Order: sequence, then structure tokens, then C-alpha cells
Amino acid sequence: MRWEGQTATHVDVDALPGLEERASVLESWPTPGFDGASFLEITARSALNRVPGDGFMGGSWTINPYRGCQHACRYCFARNTHTYLDLDAGADFDSRIVVKANLVEVLERELAGPRRAVDAVQLGTNTDPYQRAEGRYRLMPGVLRALARHGASISILTKGTLLRRDLPLLAAIARDVPVSIAMSIAIFDDALQQEVEPGTPTTRSRLETVRAVREAGLDCAVFAMPILPGLTDTREHLERAFAAIADAGATSAIASALHLRPGAREWYLAWLRESRPDLMPLYGRVYGRGAYAKREYREWLRERIRPLVREHRLAPVRTMAGTGLAAPPPRATQLPSTSEPAAASATLF
Repeated sequence: MRWEGQTATHVDVDALPGLEERASVLESWPTPGFDGASFLEITARSALNRVPGDGFMGGSWTINPYRGCQHACRYCFARNTHTYLDLDAGADFDSRIVVKANLVEVLERELAGPRRAVDAVQLGTNTDPYQRAEGRYRLMPGVLRALARHGASISILTKGTLLRRDLPLLAAIARDVPVSIAMSIAIFDDALQQEVEPGTPTTRSRLETVRAVREAGLDCAVFAMPILPGLTDTREHLERAFAAIADAGATSAIASALHLRPGAREWYLAWLRESRPDLMPLYGRVYGRGAYAKREYREWLRERIRPLVREHRLAPVRTMAGTGLAAPPPRATQLPSTSEPAAASATLF
């Protein structure tokens, strides 16, 4: 989706019926209550994305209601996708949010069409479906109802406490189709969390959302990731993190080291250089010029985390083959047991 295809005169012969000649960019404006943010409303040509290849997420179906994310996490791996729109991966990603205004309409048409093999859909794989913009546009209830009517299982990963709004709907849907919910909580230090994730709900409010999910009768995993070298990988921080996750009632947990992919790498390291220049040599040793932490660090971190998962009886998150993402349970209210064979569970890395 590039801007040359978003003009009022553009004709798309491959578009869904009725959308061939519609102006894709509807409106863009600053919005009261969303200081510093602007929304670019578009008419999307497609709602469902099939991830190509057989890698981390190859073969899975995803839906992204928004492009860009108001959570403004400095480490967000999706930052570079904003450059596809001729916007930058830094401030633009945080504040210029692309909204697929016709998403529900297009999704319903796609599900009724030839893509009948859509049996499982991931939400939150790129940018957060429950970021603050969702409070204005309310796209998710329509998306969830459409998927449920189609019989597709639903997997949601979010940092957004706005998820609580849809818990009654999700609980009702879970009686008919598998539903998997995971809350992303990376930082258990309030001051650091506000520096690194300035647009996110607080850690405490996300833990309360985990409790709310459990009280609604649904399972809730916690993705305690990314682990930030030199910042959140200390024994004290990790012990506090996993104790709080267990206390909130989470039913499983997973953690992994920070990825520094293009876009995120430049934005995160610029912040680190300014705020914690003393850590720059450590990052040079851990990452070199690559996007992933070196094997020695990953193994060290795994050994530090593994006993905490056992101590707090947090089963590792089960993942779907080829996706690395949380798999919905066979029935919505059932969880992977801590006594399951290790082969059925994801490794921490």
C-alpha cells in the first residue's frame, strides 16, 4: 500500500467490488484529545494479509486495522513499515496513524469470497489493534464479530488496556470459536517504562487488564518482551516481573531478547546514546551490526528466566507452527497445562 495508489483518480482493477474508483485517502486532521497525533483515514483494498514464506510468521493470516502506533515504543520492530508510505520510522510512526476506515466492510466481503481457508487470524502482529486510536474508530468489535461468524479462531496480542471494553464480546465469541489473548508487558520499572514506551498504558494498568481477562473467564498469556540488555535483564527486574505476572493471574508467559531491526535500531539506539551512553559498548558486544542478540547472550538470558517460569508455575506460551505467536486453546476456557510435555510448548527463544 503506497501513496501513489491512494489518490482520488486512481483506478484499481483488482479492488473489491465497489472500491475500484473510490478515493482511498478520505481525510487527515489533528484531533482533539489526541495531542500531537493526526489520523490518515483511507479506504483499504484488503483487510486480510497472508504472510509469505515459511519463516517466523510465514503462512499465517493477519489483520492490522492501523499503520503506525501511538504507543511510541522506541524498540518497535514495525517502525520500518512506515517508510513504505514515504513517512519516517521515528516521529511519524508514533504520531501519523493510518486508519483503514472501511476495514470491517472489506473484511466481511473477503470472508464471504474465495478466501474460505481463513481458519485462524492474528491481530497485533504489526501494530497494536487496541492503541488509543481504537477508542475513536471502534474497528475491533466489527472485526471480531466478522471473524466469529466465519468460524475463524482469533489471537490477539496487545499492550492496550482498551481491550477491556471488548471482553464481554470476546467471552461470548469464545463459546463458539477459539480465542487467545496475550498482553505485552516488557518493563516493570515505572520511570523506565515511561521513557521507553511513552505512549503505552502503565505496567500496573496492563497487569489489571490481565486480571480482567481472567475474571471474564478467558486465558491470558503475558509476553514479557523484549528484554532490554543492561536495563531489564537484571535478576532483580526479572524476579519482580515474573512475580507480578503470576500475581495478576496470567496463565502462561514467554520472554525473549530485544530485536534491533532497521528502523527500530536507529530510533532505539539514538535514545540509548542520549539517555544511557554507558550502555553503548554493551550493545555493541551483544548485537554487533546484526538485528538479533548473539547466541551467548540469548543462552545466558534463557538460563536466568527458566527458573522464574518454573517457580511461578507459568507454563510457556504454546505457539502455532510457523508463526511464533500464541496459539488459541482447543476450547476457549482451557489452558495448556504446566504438566504438558515440553515438546508441546514454545521455547523461550
